[in-house]
Amino acid sequence: MIFSKKKITLEYTVEKCKKCHTIKKRKFSDGDVLFTESSKCSSCDGMMQIEKIFGETLEQ
Repeated sequence: MIFSKKKITLEYTVEKCKKCHTIKKRKFSDGDVLFTESSKCSSCDGMMQIEKIFGETLEQ
């Protein structure tokens, strides 16, 4: 008997501060758009910009 593994894809968004260049990875949210300002930086109070949206596939 052949068993197939379940594949789960987790989506992530990478944000980068324009001012201090801090990088933060978080879970993807509906409405995330590349190269838009998303939130304030927790380090310097600058603006975070979405740099990358990607998925990681896990097999179970």
